[in-house]
Amino acid sequence: MTRLRTTGTAACAVLLAVAALTGCNRESNGASGGKVGIDMPRTDTDFWNSYQQYLEKGIDKGTVSALPLSNSQNDIGKLVANVQAFTDQGAKAVIMAPQDTGAISSTLEQLEEKKIPVISVDTRPDSGKIYMVVRADNRAYGTKACEYLGEKLGGKGRIAELQGDLSSINGRDRSQAFASCMKKKYPGIKVHELPTDWKGDVASAKLQSLLAQHKDVNGIYMQAGGAFLQPTLALLEQKRLLKPAGSAKHITIISNDGIPEELDAIRSGKIDATLSQPADLYAQWALNYAKAALDGKTFKPGPTDHDSKIVKIENGLEDQLPAPLVTKENVDDKKLWANQLEKK
Repeated sequence: MTRLRTTGTAACAVLLAVAALTGCNRESNGASGGKVGIDMPRTDTDFWNSYQQYLEKGIDKGTVSALPLSNSQNDIGKLVANVQAFTDQGAKAVIMAPQDTGAISSTLEQLEEKKIPVISVDTRPDSGKIYMVVRADNRAYGTKACEYLGEKLGGKGRIAELQGDLSSINGRDRSQAFASCMKKKYPGIKVHELPTDWKGDVASAKLQSLLAQHKDVNGIYMQAGGAFLQPTLALLEQKRLLKPAGSAKHITIISNDGIPEELDAIRSGKIDATLSQPADLYAQWALNYAKAALDGKTFKPGPTDHDSKIVKIENGLEDQLPAPLVTKENVDDKKLWANQLEKK
């Protein structure tokens, strides 16, 4: 979760012609068509709800013809069942975001046997063929969060790290990069790693225990603002520890996601920064790559024309999208997806 860069147009302007996807790093193998099965990994966080809104806008604009969206509710068994339902309904491509990146391999093997291409959003399956992973560089998330906190705290202090699910590639990448950076650059900072399985109530309970033991916590890294922001702020307020940025006893907080609520919290001084995980681009390029797959197109590693880079991974390709650092200085930037989202 990187430097400030344009995150692209919002999905209401979604979706560029697939012919413009990556310029000369594309080859075409003819055309086909068909329905796309799309599974939502969960709808209990603001980030994933925003992603779904962008998906629906792209579908409404006709980027692909989609089956009704399913929701696996962070349950690998439900995801497997939903994918089976897609194939039973004749899906010719599948978009998913498996939260357990190890347990999905057998399903991916079955889809490969049926010649059904898979686009994986936000997470990179550990094994099993993938047509394209649409994902930001999650190691960069951990590194940038480390550098921000390390600099703000002057290399000294005590940090609570609210980790995601360590069975997820995202949770592992963010955690490993954060730990490596802290050890190398800021050995004077004590990091308390708090695994949460991406659950806000777990994060709150563990943070509460840590604060009871250590009154000198002066930094928090939340690996998922969509899940952790509200429980964390509520707890800090209850403990009378929610001091405005710039005050002597303020706890420096950086998050990952870039949802509107995080931007509002930055504006009000409740948190200091977030790394904006591009919900709009995740939806846009997931749909575009699904269309490309149906059209028989293939891709090669290299830079794209949408400010990203396609890299070779063990089981396919990954389009690493930009995820800018958001602070008080650029929180109102209209290029940020959360500032483009329609208010309900």
